[in-house]
Amino acid sequence: MKATEANLFKLLDGRKQFIIPIYQRTYSWTLKQCQQLWNDLLQLASDDKIPAHFIGSIVYIERGIYQSVSVPQLLVIDGQQRLATISILLSALGEIIEEQNIKSNISREKIKTFYLLNSLDDGELRYKLILTQSDKETYICLIEDKELPNPVSKRITENYQFFKDSIVKCGVNPVRLFEAVNKLVIVDVSLDRNYDNPQLIFESLNSTGLDLSQADLIRNYILMGLEPKKQEELYKDYWFPMEQSFGHSERSPQFDRFIRDYLTVKNSGKIPIIGEVYADFKSYVRNLKEEDIKNIVSDIYLYSKYFVKLTLLKEDDEEIRKILSGIKDLRVDVAYPFLLEVYDDYRQQRINREEFLEVLKLVESYVFRRAICGVPPGYLNKTFANLSKSVDKNNYLESLKAAFLLMDSYRRFPTNEEFKQAFVIRDIYNLRIRNYLLNKLENYEQKELINIDKCTIEHILPQNKDLSQEWQHMLGPRWMEIQSKYLHTIGNLTLTAYNPDLGDMSFIEKREDEHGFANSPLRLSRGLRNLEKWDEEEIKRRADHLVDQAVKIWSIPEVKSLESYRILKGRKDSGNYTLDDFAESLKGDMGELFREMRMRIMNLDSSVKEEFTKLYIAYKDSTSFVDVIPQKNRLRLILNMPFDEVNDPKGLCRDITAIVHHGNGDVEASIGSLVEIDYVMFLIRQSFEWQRE
Repeated sequence: MKATEANLFKLLDGRKQFIIPIYQRTYSWTLKQCQQLWNDLLQLASDDKIPAHFIGSIVYIERGIYQSVSVPQLLVIDGQQRLATISILLSALGEIIEEQNIKSNISREKIKTFYLLNSLDDGELRYKLILTQSDKETYICLIEDKELPNPVSKRITENYQFFKDSIVKCGVNPVRLFEAVNKLVIVDVSLDRNYDNPQLIFESLNSTGLDLSQADLIRNYILMGLEPKKQEELYKDYWFPMEQSFGHSERSPQFDRFIRDYLTVKNSGKIPIIGEVYADFKSYVRNLKEEDIKNIVSDIYLYSKYFVKLTLLKEDDEEIRKILSGIKDLRVDVAYPFLLEVYDDYRQQRINREEFLEVLKLVESYVFRRAICGVPPGYLNKTFANLSKSVDKNNYLESLKAAFLLMDSYRRFPTNEEFKQAFVIRDIYNLRIRNYLLNKLENYEQKELINIDKCTIEHILPQNKDLSQEWQHMLGPRWMEIQSKYLHTIGNLTLTAYNPDLGDMSFIEKREDEHGFANSPLRLSRGLRNLEKWDEEEIKRRADHLVDQAVKIWSIPEVKSLESYRILKGRKDSGNYTLDDFAESLKGDMGELFREMRMRIMNLDSSVKEEFTKLYIAYKDSTSFVDVIPQKNRLRLILNMPFDEVNDPKGLCRDITAIVHHGNGDVEASIGSLVEIDYVMFLIRQSFEWQRE
């Protein structure tokens, strides 16, 4: 590696070509980054005492395969955004200098000759900078003053126009601005392909521009080490179509989320932290050979198609797309790892279309019922990440239904009774998913769907605390209590496009108005057309009718032989081991100590479960938070939380991440007497809370 401070113009001058590799992200500087550069240039132009301004590094491979042509070609590893933006700025300066007919030794032609073009060469070798993908054609047409292509690179044209407008409006002589550009300094870093590792260097650089997304880093990691021909093949066949489906940089957060969910599937339910997806991906592919990379990329591409169908609703099947739309409305992103696996099973014909539809409906019902019943959502990510482990691929649908029904505590699938009780009393009006709910009720089993987007929610009994005498008389002496109790519940809500017109009218007026309930095309309102009054009895009756409908829409699965699955689950969980299997280690004082600690652990929460394995006793909520390994003179504890997050003032814990060990987790502690139990429970409680969060 050679790193030297250099004037940017000196780097650009001379016969050479900077090539942006095909795997690099497209040009992505926004007006915000351009404005910062422009502000720096104005300061340089206005102050002769500032000799230079550092703008970052340009890192490229100096020798190797790219030296086989007459023009030295330099493969840019880092700095493409700066190179491209400065080149766009120089082109804009040249155009303004020409338009304003400024007499100077600096002209548009000289700027192009020295800093933008290799004037004596033809074809692509003519250009000092070759951008990637669609950016290349737009950039070339722009600096050559030719008609722009279709489609055009939006970022390049926007930034070019920004610089042109800024040059004209600022009042500074364009030649003075050119001299300011001449003050820009970079670190010129040239690498040797035979000795330097471009990927490691790339990772260690601190960019002054836009941070790379996790997906950008992964793409570079996969493709950077390959020969150009293989890079181009994999990029054009797989990665570029995948980026296109996500919408390039505009959807990079969603692309990062997809990679996270993909790794969750491939790593048996282990969920990466969203900001550490790149590190997890490197671990996943670390031992792969070069010939396996194509298989990995094609597999990512395949799963990305599933993800786009799920999240962007690009599914061709209308009925499937309709259910996916409902799942999206519920904002249940945590279900996507499981649904990616189901999509793959559907593609591979492990399940047919009808079974696939039923799986999607199960997920929708499960999430919706829990939302209505107020079940905390904190466990849903781990529930869905590990759900496929409970599916018997030879008895797919029934085993999945059984898995849902056998979930307990905070993971439970609310029963019809629990769902009904919650549905009729829940404040639906202030529920985030209220539009989704009302849309489902309105269009249940309808072939001609009603678009409720132009409708608003109408309170049949008005919200106004100063109810009219007519309303007070209809509701009776308890009118204030009735209004408070039922106002926002499902029994009192309907849809209308004429909410302001109906307002605080009496019930009869709302019914008989030109736009009232009797004349409404909406099913939720039509049921009111024959009523003569609207009081507590009618609100409750309507709520009962709607909840009966809701139970059918968001149904709970039925399994004929659930008990057999319960027995099978018990075997899977415990392996048929019991406390008796640890009797030898739990004698005397150790037995007394274990019983006391066991009681305290079980009392942490009603959701805590105890499971016995061959080597340890696990205490779980949704997953293990502490495993106890009984030994002759102590109880060895494995806590399932990061070592650096443990609050351990006594230093009892040790990090066993790099040590082969039994149990779930990488933090070890131990207890040998009752006097230590309060402190040990302090540690265990941390692991319990960490797993919940």
